[in-house]
Amino acid sequence: MTGEQVKRKLRQQGTTMRQWAHEHGFNYTLVSRIIRGVQKGNFGKGHQVAVALGMKEESQTVSTHYENA
Repeated sequence: MTGEQVKRKLRQQGTTMRQWAHEHGFNYTLVSRIIRGVQKGNFGKGHQVAVALGMKEESQTVSTHYENA
């Protein structure tokens, strides 16, 4: 889902970005930056916001084991 699609969905639900951020426990500024595309949301809280908004899929963490040679 794109930022424009997210904005449209929120409007249809009658919810502001600020309300959505508060209801989901995220910082409003971060939510706004993710939706507007200012921040990509590849890591950390930004990624959590993008996943919660439906803009990205939840990534699987891959464990890499190193052996002492």
